[in-house]
Amino acid sequence: MEDGRCDPDGPSHPRAFPGEEAGRSEPQPAELRVDFPVSVVLPAGGTGERTGLSTPKQFCSVLGRPLVSFTVQAFERVSWIQSVVVVVAKENMELMTDIVQRFQHRKVRVVAGGSTRHRSICNGVLALGEEEEEEEGRPASADRPKVVIIHDAVRPFVEEEFLYKIAVAAKEHGAAGAIRPLVSTVIATTSEGYLDHSLERGKYRASEMPQGFTYNVIHQAYQRCTESDFEFGTECLHLALQYCGTNAKLIEGPPTLWKVTYKRDLAAAESIIKESLSGSACVITGGSAGAVTLADALQKAAAALDLELDVVSDLTGDNGRYLSEECNFIRVSVNGSCLSEVKSFLMDLEAANRALLHPLVVIWVRLCRPDEPVMPEPAAIMDVASAAKLRNILLYGIRLHQSKDPERWERSVSRVAEITSALIRERSPALVGQLLQA
Repeated sequence: MEDGRCDPDGPSHPRAFPGEEAGRSEPQPAELRVDFPVSVVLPAGGTGERTGLSTPKQFCSVLGRPLVSFTVQAFERVSWIQSVVVVVAKENMELMTDIVQRFQHRKVRVVAGGSTRHRSICNGVLALGEEEEEEEGRPASADRPKVVIIHDAVRPFVEEEFLYKIAVAAKEHGAAGAIRPLVSTVIATTSEGYLDHSLERGKYRASEMPQGFTYNVIHQAYQRCTESDFEFGTECLHLALQYCGTNAKLIEGPPTLWKVTYKRDLAAAESIIKESLSGSACVITGGSAGAVTLADALQKAAAALDLELDVVSDLTGDNGRYLSEECNFIRVSVNGSCLSEVKSFLMDLEAANRALLHPLVVIWVRLCRPDEPVMPEPAAIMDVASAAKLRNILLYGIRLHQSKDPERWERSVSRVAEITSALIRERSPALVGQLLQA
C-alpha cells in the first residue's frame, strides 16, 4: 500500500459538504446506528512544506475559516462520535484552542503532539485514555472508546457513511483502513537513478485515511513499537499487524478522501465548499402580497439555475430552524426603503447565537414602484453591511423595478435569480454592501 493521495491533480467533488444525505449507489441502512463508543484522533502537527506557504496548511483560511475546522465539523456532525482529539505542535496549542472557541466546536480536546507523525498520534490515543482516568470513582476503561478513528486534519471531505463502515469493521476485525486504486504505476530505482523494476499496479492499493482500530489494538501497538517505528514509520495499520497480529480489513473508499497537500489543493477545497453551500436559500417575504408574488416568481426562475428556494413569511415557530441550518437568505422588501427589515433580520441571526463556520449570505431584494421615494443612501447600506461582515455575514442588495409588462417582468425576475445565484456561489467580499440593479 502507498500512503497518500491517489490523484493529486484531480480532487473529486464530495456528494455534499457538510452533511447531505449519503448517495444511493448501493443499499444503506436507513439510519446509521453505532452502539459502541467511538472517538477520533486528528493529527494536525504538519508544517505544510509542500504547499510552499508560511502557514501550515491545516491552519490556512478557506472562506474565512481554518481548514482544520472544516474537518472537525465533519466529525462533530456525526451523532455517534463522542469526542475528537486534535493533536498539534506545542507552538500551535493556543492557536488551535482559539479556533475551537471561535467556531464553537463542542467535542474537541486539543493536545500537544510529538516530533513525528507516530509520536503525535500516540499522544492523541493516550489522551483518550487519560480522559476517563481523570473522572473520580470510575474505572479507567469505563467510558474509554471501543473504537478509535484516526484521520488527517487536512482531509475535510469525509462522509458519515464511510466512517460507519470503518468503525464497524474496526470493531469486528480490530483494525480497518481506507484504500484507493493506484492511479500511477509504482517503480523501484537503483542507487544510480535507473529503473530497477516496476510493480504490477493491479495488485497494490494506496493507503488512505480514515483508519479505525479498537482502542486496545492501537494502544498496545504504540506501547510495543520501536523507536525506529516512531521516528520513521507512517502507517498505523502496519503497527497493528506487526505488534498485535491484527490484520486490518481494507475497505475501498470514495474518491472524496483526497488530501490537501499542495497550494492548488486549497483553491480546489474552497471551490468545492462554495459549491456545496450554494444549492439552497431561504426567502423571507414578511407576508405582504407583493413580496409573496415576487418570491414565488423568483423560486421558479431559480429552479432553472439549480438553486432551491424555500419561501416563508417569517422565521418564527418551526421556520426558526432556518436560522441555525441555512447558509443563504433572501429578504424581499416592498414597502418604503425597508432597510429596517434587513437590520431586524440580522438581529435575529445574532440572537440565534450561531457559530458561523463559513460566511452566511444575506441578499436584500428591494422591489421598487415608480411612485415610491428614493432608496436609502448607499452609505447607509454599506454601514449595515460592514457591521455584518465583522460577524461573518455577507450582505448584498438587489434593486428590482416593478413592471406591468409581463415579458419585461419575467426577464427582470430571471435577472434577479441569476444575480442571486452568482452572489451565493461566489460569496465575493468585493460586492458586500453594493446595491445591484436587476
